Order: sequence, then structure tokens, then C-alpha cells
Amino acid sequence: MLLAGRNAIIYGGGGSVGGAIARAFGRAGARVFLTGRTLATLDAVAADVRASGGAADTAAVDALDEHAVDAHAAAVVAAAGRIDISVNVIADADVQGTPMIDMTVEDYLAPVVQSVRSKFITSRATARHMVRDGRGGVLLFFGGAGDPPRDFHLGGLQAGFQAVEHMRRQLATELGPHGVRVLTLRTGGLPDSIPADAPALEAIEKSITGQTLLGRAATLADVGDVAVFAASDLARTMTGTAVNVTCGAMLD
Repeated sequence: MLLAGRNAIIYGGGGSVGGAIARAFGRAGARVFLTGRTLATLDAVAADVRASGGAADTAAVDALDEHAVDAHAAAVVAAAGRIDISVNVIADADVQGTPMIDMTVEDYLAPVVQSVRSKFITSRATARHMVRDGRGGVLLFFGGAGDPPRDFHLGGLQAGFQAVEHMRRQLATELGPHGVRVLTLRTGGLPDSIPADAPALEAIEKSITGQTLLGRAATLADVGDVAVFAASDLARTMTGTAVNVTCGAMLD
């Protein structure tokens, strides 16, 4: 198993993407520590991980609260000995469908502020322990930073993605000498993560798939499998970059 003996904290572990990564990590042998603001969803994912033979712990932690995140990271180290992998898949509080000229300042900045704040706080908390431990580690972000579709009003979502991509590069530069790798898993949209009752679901799925070169979009299972690879020693030469899981929707 590629992640046997590794300890991974997943911020946003109760969501669709976080849950997919947690299940994949569990199957790969990692002990996963799931955090989020709703214990019920975290516990449901943890039950799936345990049912497949993995180990999972849950804790209600707000990734925007630096003191709560720092305390949880310290608790994980006390319980498990170290932190090997930190994954932040916190959903951005974005407002879409409104032209920028009609948006409020608060709505436009919400995804930028939330994304940058949560990823800075969680990266700082976990990387400090990785550096002190001396055995390196992996920080994984999730998002995208390609050109937005021209027929969508995405507000500040892409601005937030771009800010996080710069953060990833800077973290990789500063943490590389300590053996800590930093990567972004980049998708062009995951149709199976969209609620079945979402408005215009069929049109959204068609838009996502239509932008790919392969005629299909990545699935949640694909993201989980790629995350396992990215966090494993098979990817030990990779840092400071994005892992393209867009089926060709974004070209590097």
C-alpha cells in the first residue's frame, strides 16, 4: 500500500472531494484525520474508511480558525507521532452567476479571502510539525487556475484559485529544503460532485465535459487515486506544481 504508515489530515474531509480522497487514502494504508465543521458528515466518511479496512479519526475544526487548527494539529502529533500529509479541500464561499459590475465587494472577495486564509492557516500549522519532525511531508491543495469559461460569471472564484497557486509556489520554495512537497490537484470540474437537484445540472455537466479533449470529465474516484499518487513516494520528485486532472480541459 502506497501510504502505509502515513498520517494524513484532510481539511474538508466530510465533503464530496474530501471524502473521496479520505477513502482512497484509507485503502492505500494511511490513517486519516478528518476535519470540518459538521461531525455527522465527517463520521459518515470515517465509517466508509473503516469499512474498507482503513483507520479514521474525526474532529470538528473550523479551518478559518487558526487557534483551532493549531490545537488540532498538535493533538494529531500527540496521538499519532507525526503528520505526513496535509490536504485542504475546503469549499470556497463563492457567488456565481452575477456579472462583476453588479457584485458587492464582499461577494467578490469572499472566495479569495476564505481560500487564502484557510490554506495559509492549515499549511502553516501542519508544515511546522513536518519541519520539526525532519522527515518531510506533503501539502496538497485542490482547485483550478485555468482560463474561466467565457459564458460563465464566476465572481472571485478564479482570483482565489490564482492566489492559492502563488501560495503553493512560495510554500514549495520555502519548504523544499526541509523535504516538504507542495502540490495542487487541478480539475476542470467534477460532474459527480454536483448535487442531483442542482439547477441546470445537465447543462453544467455538458459544459464541463465539452471542454475536455477526452470527451469525459474526471470523477471523484479519479481525484482520490491521483491524490494517493501525489502524496506517495512515487511522486517524490514533484513539488511546486499542479497535477493536471482535467482530461485535457486545461493545457500546460
